[in-house]
Amino acid sequence: MAFPQPKSADGKIIIYPPGVKEITDKISNDELVKRLKMVVKTFMDMDQDSEDEKQQYLPLALHLASEFFLRNPNKDVRLLVACCLADIFRIYAPEAPYTSHDKLKDIFMFITRQLKGLEDTKSPQFNRYFYLLENLAWVKSYNICFELEDCNEIFIQLFRTLFSVINNSHNQKVQMHMLDLMSSIIMEGDGVTQDLLDSILINLIPAHKNMNKQAYDLAKVLLKRTAQTIEPCIASFFNQVLVLGKSSVSDLSEHVFDLIMELFAIDPHLLLSVMPQLEFKLKSNDGEERLAVVRLLAKLFGAKDSELATQNRPLWQCFLGRFNDIHVPVRLECVKFASHCLMNHPDLAKDLTDYLKVRSHDPEEAIRHDVIVTIITAGKKDLSLVNDQLLGFVRERTLDKRWRVRKEAMMGLAQLYKKYCLHAEAGKEAAQKVNWIKDKLLHIYYQNSIDDKLLVEKIFAQYLVPHNLETEERMKCLYYLYASLDPNAVKALNEMWKCQNMLRSHVRELLDLHKQPASEANNTAMFAKLMAIAKNLPDPGKAQDFMKKFNQVLGDDERLRAQLELLISPACSCKQAEVCVREITRKLANPKQPTNPFLEMVKFLLERIAPVHIDSEAISSLVKLMNKSIEGTADDEEEGVTPDSAIRAGLELLKVLSFTHPTSFHSSETYESLLQCLKMEDDKVAEAAIQIFRNTGHKIETDLLQIRSTLIPILHQKAKRGTPRQAKQAVHCIHAIFTNKEVQLAQIFEPLSKSLNADTPEQLITPLVSLGHIAMLAPDQFASPMKSVVANFIVKDLLMNDRFPGGKNGKLWTPNEEVSPEVLAKVQAIKLLVRWLLGMKNNQSKSANSTLRLLSAMLVSEGDLTEQKKISKSDMSRLRLAAGCAILKLAQEPCYHEIITPEQFQLCALVINDECYQVRQIFALKLHKALGKLLLPLEYMAVFALCAKDPVKERRAHARQCLLKNISIRREYIKQNPMAHEKLLSLLPEYVVPYTVHLLAHDPDFTKTQDIEQLRDIKECLWFMLEVLMTKNENNSHAFIRKMVENIKQTKDAQAPDDGKMNEKLYIVCDVALIVITSKSTTYNLDSPKDPVLPTKFFTPPDKDSGNNKCYLSDESKTLLLTGKPKPATVLGAVNKPLSATGRRPQDRTPGLETGSHMSGNSEPSSPAANRGREQNSEVPETEVSENEENPVILLTVIPAKTEKKDEPVRNKEMSSEQSLPPQTSTERGKKRTAPAAGSENIQIPEEKKSEESAAPVPPKARRGRPPKAASESNTAKNADQNKAAGRGRKRVAASQEGPAEPEATNIKVPKQQETNVKRAPAQRQMDLQRIQVLDSDGYSVMELESTPESSAEELDLFKSCESSQNEVDNTKLAEGGFLKVRRKSMPKGRRQRL
Repeated sequence: MAFPQPKSADGKIIIYPPGVKEITDKISNDELVKRLKMVVKTFMDMDQDSEDEKQQYLPLALHLASEFFLRNPNKDVRLLVACCLADIFRIYAPEAPYTSHDKLKDIFMFITRQLKGLEDTKSPQFNRYFYLLENLAWVKSYNICFELEDCNEIFIQLFRTLFSVINNSHNQKVQMHMLDLMSSIIMEGDGVTQDLLDSILINLIPAHKNMNKQAYDLAKVLLKRTAQTIEPCIASFFNQVLVLGKSSVSDLSEHVFDLIMELFAIDPHLLLSVMPQLEFKLKSNDGEERLAVVRLLAKLFGAKDSELATQNRPLWQCFLGRFNDIHVPVRLECVKFASHCLMNHPDLAKDLTDYLKVRSHDPEEAIRHDVIVTIITAGKKDLSLVNDQLLGFVRERTLDKRWRVRKEAMMGLAQLYKKYCLHAEAGKEAAQKVNWIKDKLLHIYYQNSIDDKLLVEKIFAQYLVPHNLETEERMKCLYYLYASLDPNAVKALNEMWKCQNMLRSHVRELLDLHKQPASEANNTAMFAKLMAIAKNLPDPGKAQDFMKKFNQVLGDDERLRAQLELLISPACSCKQAEVCVREITRKLANPKQPTNPFLEMVKFLLERIAPVHIDSEAISSLVKLMNKSIEGTADDEEEGVTPDSAIRAGLELLKVLSFTHPTSFHSSETYESLLQCLKMEDDKVAEAAIQIFRNTGHKIETDLLQIRSTLIPILHQKAKRGTPRQAKQAVHCIHAIFTNKEVQLAQIFEPLSKSLNADTPEQLITPLVSLGHIAMLAPDQFASPMKSVVANFIVKDLLMNDRFPGGKNGKLWTPNEEVSPEVLAKVQAIKLLVRWLLGMKNNQSKSANSTLRLLSAMLVSEGDLTEQKKISKSDMSRLRLAAGCAILKLAQEPCYHEIITPEQFQLCALVINDECYQVRQIFALKLHKALGKLLLPLEYMAVFALCAKDPVKERRAHARQCLLKNISIRREYIKQNPMAHEKLLSLLPEYVVPYTVHLLAHDPDFTKTQDIEQLRDIKECLWFMLEVLMTKNENNSHAFIRKMVENIKQTKDAQAPDDGKMNEKLYIVCDVALIVITSKSTTYNLDSPKDPVLPTKFFTPPDKDSGNNKCYLSDESKTLLLTGKPKPATVLGAVNKPLSATGRRPQDRTPGLETGSHMSGNSEPSSPAANRGREQNSEVPETEVSENEENPVILLTVIPAKTEKKDEPVRNKEMSSEQSLPPQTSTERGKKRTAPAAGSENIQIPEEKKSEESAAPVPPKARRGRPPKAASESNTAKNADQNKAAGRGRKRVAASQEGPAEPEATNIKVPKQQETNVKRAPAQRQMDLQRIQVLDSDGYSVMELESTPESSAEELDLFKSCESSQNEVDNTKLAEGGFLKVRRKSMPKGRRQRL
């Protein structure tokens, strides 16, 4: 029976596949699904070539697209219909059987909706969904939609559907089919609309990316595959947003920078046209916008495989310019970027270095901090990523003004050192690159901040020598570290141990006070100790409160006191120390208080006092290491030090530790090793070993008899025939550790005193050292024999005789090895006299008076007491220095300070203006060291005022820093010691002003009271002192100083109370001081807090009735002083680092060098007043001369100077001495000049020999501050005077020995006809005219001590009658003030002695 055939919507008969019944809306869903499955199977099996079947099933295909199927509520039905439709598109391709555009749209929207079923991979129908996707992708069915006007809606829906369904349960095939489907639409279409692009890009936004990582990956691969096609669309989008500012074009406009970052990571070619737009944005006026672009580009440039910097150099350079952006966050972002860039792109380090350099000096602390973090982070990853220049920036920041920055820099460097040097993670080359770090970190210990010191200690304990290492490893680390440190770092490390040891002593004394019964005195002492301890902790203000609380806890908890006593006991081992610290911390901890400032402060204290490195076991390990170095079995070469250096450094290390941990040395094994060191040839090793015995050997005599019996003969031998230093240590060692020291010292003294022979000076030095120290340590035992030795040998045979001629090398200073043995012996003889007197500590025999007269005569005679002209100038410099330092040493003893006359004090002070640079330098260091320890009286601080005349800027700067340091020490001492208020006259820094005024009034250069140049010098010296004192107006000190100066004018000079001229000078210096005070202070006119007290040794009691209110300065002088420009203090502050250690040299100098390397020979003087005495347009003469030669012939060319304009204001003039004085008048001594080139200050330069016709002889110039020559002197004597070598403090071109004297080659205006006669030497060294003036004196000869029948050798022997002091003065011809009578020939300009 045949059923009627169903028809399609267009009236055609629908033919179903065999076995498939009619599909209508009348059947159930199950039956519908069953029939559709058969239809699906039929279409799946069909291919495009079966034309008959295509025509046969065409009505069915049209039927399946009816609304019944497309809107069927059953999802299975929809899925099967969608599969059928997909196959229909495949079978009928390339033409679809559906002609209506609306129908096509409905079909594809329907199919797209079905693709959502791909989401659930566990669904039973997933395979059919996958088939649908595969079919659509393979056939590219969606390409049919290109013909539709609203195809974009279909594509957007498709893309959104696919991106929403993709998940991590899909396999690779699903992703590939999705990509094929979407990429075909993009690549074969006419373009990508913004909405379609948004549907892709939205998956790259961080928020969506985190929600569906698979959609992000799918978008990435799609963009990579279609990069060439989609790039113009992306460029258009970013152009609209970035350049045109049309944010409305897309909802993604606010995410453009995130999108750029993602697109760049996907494929940089996607942004070829976008990058120039970013350069435009980098220059935006909106700081926040620039910041966003910088953040983006930082990621782009810093990405690991990014080549953007090389491919787009303009953008890279524009980005680097943002390192200097005015907006702080932008600069900060750039600095943070640099770290990633250095790690990922080492080739860009060169570009970044210059910009990081600028940012390392950024005014913002956070930026400087991040520069350090950037460099250190890169360095810790790989040291090769950071060059030396970048590490240098971190090095600079260790001295940053902000603690946070300094700490970061120091900790960062410490971490690099530990990684690459200690652990050697990158080999020897890397270790060598950062080897300087250890020195730099230890140098920071010189800083004043307690925070810096504590951090250095922490770094040392954790990074340089980690305390958690085993003892042997820890000591090996310390041993080779100490051997490789530079001298300043060694001093810092020694100072660190010294400070820790001092703090341990404070704590020990505090615990001792707890053992005593309570009393008011005990409480006061305890409070003083707590204050002293608090000073050594961070934030001393808070530390005081915490220490008081800690002290209360100690008083209440006896067990805690016991733990603390064990911690600081000499017998405490490193392991015990760790246990004690842990136990004390546990007791003080409060679980309820997570942050406990009190506990943190106590931890700081415990860390400083705990012996975490050194104990008896550690000392034993150090000794074993040193023994291995001696035996040659150590790893010295591998550690980068020679065996000799290791041994020497090891002994020095043990010597330092012998001061801080003496009990740890007490073992037979240690002392046996030290005895072996005493027998070594290295003098310094033996010296250090003796000192270790001296410091630690107190129990040798009782506990180690064998060591004692071996040690005594060695000490005797060293005291008699060792080096001077060994002899000194040997004598002190015997005195310190043996009970029968009197016998031992006598066994040394007797043979040495009998064997003294001045004819063999090279054999005298060690005996003199030993005798001097024996006399100091046992003055009563050797009083009588020492007096005989001093009188008969030291003075008469040694000091008053010149047996051997000295070398005529012409230098003012020579190295120690070039000094003649006789002069070295004389220097030691002077030291012996001082030690002898320091041992006696009394002047009962008047020996101190005689010694002071001898030392003064040594200074007056410039070091040549006998005036036999046998010793060289360099040897004379040595003797002057020894005499000056001897007076300083004696002045430290109160009984001798009292008898030092003002004249002798002034002579000693003038050594700081010596012509020899090294004499000035060493004397200043000795002076500073004694003042810093408060050993010298306050008046000696005034000596530094004379440094204002030093021609070398570094010396002036060092003197200023010495003053600052000493004033700070004195003020701090007064604050910390209540009893000091009773001694303010000797402690208060302001009381140095009267001494300064008196010293300057007696300045030998101050001869003309109204001479403006001399007054300016006085003003400079006064301001040099007052500027430091007046930095802060503490307690109205400005008014106090003014009152003090005014009071001086009511007194007279105690040195010459009846000398009207001298008193006038004193009052003029006061007037100059008042001018300085009133011009530099605004509070000087306030009431003085107290009435000043003047030293009676220098000033008579004030005459209150006289009322001396007169101004002794002329109106013209006063005007010039007020309008003139004194040398500013900033010139003196060139070395802008505080002295951190007493007596520390501000910088290393090669012996004989006068100036620092940064000063060129032809540079202009750095101070305004330095132009005086020379013309500014003078040419630089070329010279050819060996350094420090005495009589080289120098050919000089002097160009006439331009004359000054008449209408030039006075204040702008720099008057020269030659312009302001007659030709016969000497210019001032010591005037500040352009510093000469290295070593040139000490050269004695004679004049070139010239013909008599070239110029008339210039008469000798008179010495200011010196008595005139006798009228009876012959012309021969006068001519001889002109041929003498230059005196101290002035250099001159000596007159030729042939022919008459000629005009000197100074900066005078030389006529042109004379110029032609002056030859120019080949250029070996350049000197400017100012330097020639320093070298070129005014033709004065050296002062002489003449041997005349009236002044015999016996009269010159100051100690001839040492036992009978009554006749001492009578037997010696003395002038007023106790000085030798001398006959002078043309006093040298630089000499500043006063007869």
